[in-house]
Amino acid sequence: MHESPLLIIALLAGLCAICQWLAWRLKQPSIVFLLMAGLMVGPILGILDVQDTFGDALFPFVSIAVAIILFEGGLTLNLSDIKGHGAVVTRLISLGVLVTWLMLSITVHFVFSLSWPIAFVFGSITVVSGPTVIKPLLRAVRPSDKIGHLLHWEGILIDPVGVFLALLVFEYVLLDQPGLAATKIIIILAKLVGTGLLLGVAAGAAAEAILRRYLVPDFLKNVLTLMFVVIVFAISETVQHESGLLAVTIMGVWLANAKGLHIHEILHFKENLTILLISTLFILLAARLDLSNLPFFVGGVAILILVAQLIIRPVNVWLCTLGSELTTRERVFIGWIAPRGIVAAAVSSLFALRLEEVGVPQTEYLVPLTFSLIIGTVVIQSFTAKPLADKLGISNPEPNGVLIHGVNSMSLILANALREHSIKVQFSDASWSSVRRARQSGFEAYHGNPTSGHAEENLDLQGIGKFFALSSNRDANALASIHFRSEFGSNSVFTLESESSDDAFERFDPANRHRANALFDGTLNYARLKRQLKNGEILQIQVDDGSAMGEQDDNPLAVLHEDDLRMFAISKDGKLHVYGSAEPVTPKAGWTVVALRHAED
Repeated sequence: MHESPLLIIALLAGLCAICQWLAWRLKQPSIVFLLMAGLMVGPILGILDVQDTFGDALFPFVSIAVAIILFEGGLTLNLSDIKGHGAVVTRLISLGVLVTWLMLSITVHFVFSLSWPIAFVFGSITVVSGPTVIKPLLRAVRPSDKIGHLLHWEGILIDPVGVFLALLVFEYVLLDQPGLAATKIIIILAKLVGTGLLLGVAAGAAAEAILRRYLVPDFLKNVLTLMFVVIVFAISETVQHESGLLAVTIMGVWLANAKGLHIHEILHFKENLTILLISTLFILLAARLDLSNLPFFVGGVAILILVAQLIIRPVNVWLCTLGSELTTRERVFIGWIAPRGIVAAAVSSLFALRLEEVGVPQTEYLVPLTFSLIIGTVVIQSFTAKPLADKLGISNPEPNGVLIHGVNSMSLILANALREHSIKVQFSDASWSSVRRARQSGFEAYHGNPTSGHAEENLDLQGIGKFFALSSNRDANALASIHFRSEFGSNSVFTLESESSDDAFERFDPANRHRANALFDGTLNYARLKRQLKNGEILQIQVDDGSAMGEQDDNPLAVLHEDDLRMFAISKDGKLHVYGSAEPVTPKAGWTVVALRHAED
């Protein structure tokens, strides 16, 4: 169908927005909706002919988009994180990757009669999962903290590791042509890897030096970094064809592991740009699929999905968890979760375009099989993970913990009061010294902006159900409160923002406009609560009967004065209730009330 390029761009933008919104609304991976949209406008309805619309620009666009996505994936690969998350994660991203690669390759070779080269390329592409599909599953399932951490870090770390394997296999297949001696193939492959490594390290070192010496203003860091990635990719491809993806991945890994270098600002560009690229890429790639041969592959695709789900992943996890402290039930659940994501789709399409150019046979099967495995694993696991976790008894109860934004003397006092009642508390703060202070006090703490794209992938919210915005920056509190309303619900987000009858305050103060629920008391502000906590005494009152506060002399709550500040109530089953405007709290028998008896102002 021939349409105005402007209308095509508008169509893509609208579909991207709708799919991302549906994913957020339904708490499902966006990949499912993006693939469905691409299939609808492409092979099903024939609205979009990708090849006809984009022509020769398609391959460069896909190449650069994949390069940016892989660079961002390299930025998340901090080698110290691998060491810090146990032997099981390390095995899953090393031994597990190799096991999955070989078993998937063998499966498609015999089920679809693919040549060994194409089978090995397919296997290497589909070993990866990724945080974009793992995180929505973990939020819906709420597995135990141990399992959540393990799957979370496997999803983050396996992307760049899997891509490196895929690049090596792809280059070998690309070079394995008639008349080309094995020695020459090895030399060319070594040259390709050497070029990618050398340029990647050089680019990473150059970018690190520029950032360390503040040669680029803050407002240009994201844009110039993006431009630098594109330039490095182009130069590497020019020097040695097919080395560009490896170069930008290595560049990202270098920056991620540069000690003392703050790369959070660089990661921010991914929040909008990468979401846009991923969304557009998925729709375009799905629209290119040829469904004419689908009836001939349905049976084989079903076998592939079942083998990957019921045999390959369980065997992989069983081998990688031998000798670990994981229980049988935990190993069964981990062996069920391995959805494929954006990296597999993007890389398969890019490799297919390149292999088609050089005439490698059976390349046309690569993308349909990859997309089929993506759809199958995501759909199956999205609908079965929660029931399976409940059946195995490894689901966390309703999230009861608290994420506190802002580490200071006031928030630490509140955190300690919650910890005494076994309430999980986690901090976030942009200041490293504040984060270190929280960690020294025994709390988990995320270093960075909790509303950023980096936090979206790295801030672990397992077991967290409420949010307190307690930093000294009122606007930052307002922004964070807006962000976490969609995560926890409006009734579980609290902040310190004093009410005011001043008309000017109401009209001009941005934080006031976006005020969340008042924490404890609507008249409190940061300074006042800090002063009261410093001078006051925190009381723990055990409720022995169900009578209302202060109605009977033998009611323990009668010891509270009228001006004592009621802060928390913890029910018999350990559920946290917060006093404030969000929910009326009526303590019952067996509950504990935490209150603050403060000095007069």
